[in-house]
Amino acid sequence: MTDAAEREMLQTDVVIVGAGPAGLAAAIRLKQKSPELSVTVLEKAAEIGGHVLSGAVMDPAGLAALFPDWRQRNPPVGPDVTRDEMFYLTPSKAFAFPHQILPPQMKTRNALIISLGRLCQWLGEQAAELGVDIFPMTAAVDVLTSPEGAVTGVITGDLGVDQAGNPKDGYAQGVGIEARYTLLGEGARGSLAKMVIERFDLAAGRAPQKYGLGIKEIWQVDDTRHELGRVEHYLGYPLDDKTSGGGFVYHAENNQLYVGLVVHLDYENPTLSPFDEFQRFKKHPRLEGMLDGGECISYGARALTSGGWQSIPKLAFPGGALMGCSAGFLNAPRLKAIHNAMFSGIATADAVGAAIADGRQHDEIDRLEDRVMETGIAAELKPVRNVKPLWSRFGTRLGVALSGMELWSQALFGASPLGTLSHNKPDFAALKPLSEVEPLSYERGDGVLTRDRSASVHLANISHDEDQPVHLRLDDPTVPIEHNLPIYGEPAPLYCPAGVYEIGETDGKKVFRIHAANCVHCKTCDIKDPAQNIAWVPPEGGSGPNYSGM
Repeated sequence: MTDAAEREMLQTDVVIVGAGPAGLAAAIRLKQKSPELSVTVLEKAAEIGGHVLSGAVMDPAGLAALFPDWRQRNPPVGPDVTRDEMFYLTPSKAFAFPHQILPPQMKTRNALIISLGRLCQWLGEQAAELGVDIFPMTAAVDVLTSPEGAVTGVITGDLGVDQAGNPKDGYAQGVGIEARYTLLGEGARGSLAKMVIERFDLAAGRAPQKYGLGIKEIWQVDDTRHELGRVEHYLGYPLDDKTSGGGFVYHAENNQLYVGLVVHLDYENPTLSPFDEFQRFKKHPRLEGMLDGGECISYGARALTSGGWQSIPKLAFPGGALMGCSAGFLNAPRLKAIHNAMFSGIATADAVGAAIADGRQHDEIDRLEDRVMETGIAAELKPVRNVKPLWSRFGTRLGVALSGMELWSQALFGASPLGTLSHNKPDFAALKPLSEVEPLSYERGDGVLTRDRSASVHLANISHDEDQPVHLRLDDPTVPIEHNLPIYGEPAPLYCPAGVYEIGETDGKKVFRIHAANCVHCKTCDIKDPAQNIAWVPPEGGSGPNYSGM
């Protein structure tokens, strides 16, 4: 933990890291119920919503819990879902699942197609009107701790430092922000959440967290190829049966299609490239017909949590709590997490507000996990807890069939004959050596429907000062070439959707290069590196993508 002795120190009652749906919901709820509290929200993006990426079809239950009159407030939500279909894709065909056989847990009534980035911008405006202090371009890089080890706040990153760590013109040292409670809502694989989970052993007795990589584009299409409110989800092609995941197309407002593919990161083949699988997905006849003649206007990628009920860590730690996808409340079969993130923020805010009213600070909130789960999160996640383990163990075809029977058993009888299946291992441990797999190959992009990483990353509006410390840190710089390359072919250039990593040559020797300025902050490298040698840490505040409408 960072020494804060010589830093400027600021005081607040509650500091929240991350201006996503969980963090902003917590901030709003705190000020709704306790207007006298000082609440500070830190966001590393240049503007609120700039690093937020989601599909997204939203269950409005979380928004309604925060603002019962949300419809009258006119938030920037898109159309109601008018048609919701699921397909199984082969390389050339699309077979629709009969709506009647889909388990009820996979259906959402009153769902909305939204841009989560725009919704978070609106939530930020609501929070500011209530008196919440919101600081974009501010990365929290470490936590403050008391002599007893409790978290007492955070430290923000320095600005104006060169790659060697030396101050440049305009240097500004980060500050310490002391708070009675520190709430972490950084999203999947947040750097502070990762630190706190390890420090306080919050994952003890829980299954390993599982992750997926979601890649998304926004396409502008002709109105003849657009049906407002239509939602399509896909299983099967382009992923092989051993690789779980699926795609989506959402018909959003303004003749836009939200097109995406989620690849679960417990895949086995080190030559698999989620980015290139997404390009293959778009060339399926079902999608090619929708996208033909359209224009891709935005691109992004983000890791998401998929471990579910059995992978949720302990939420409370001395001095604070985990919220949203920092804990992992995604319902994998529904592919929905926004409402649960907001529920967790609301419940955490209520518990923290009550603790402060009792004169408490820097302690562990009692019964926090129960309070969060009682919002409806437990009722939603527990019945679907075996879906991801079944996919992982039995592959897509058999796993989906078994998952269907499991979900219908839960829906009809309220119980599962399987009990609770665990996740056997973390995602990085699933990779097999090159010698045990059939190498995959991919076609070059055509520059219209499909493209390469550099052309895609251009659409993410990335901004990094290249003369800043590299925020993708190797514990041992020799590992990529001496260990990963001979065993796995060094998969980093393939699993990264942004062209950050490269195997090159210098003086006839293989070298591992990091192009940190390309990073879209998806965190996949931190999750999937087979040696767990790469650590993602926040770059200078304001760096990274600046997503538009994602």
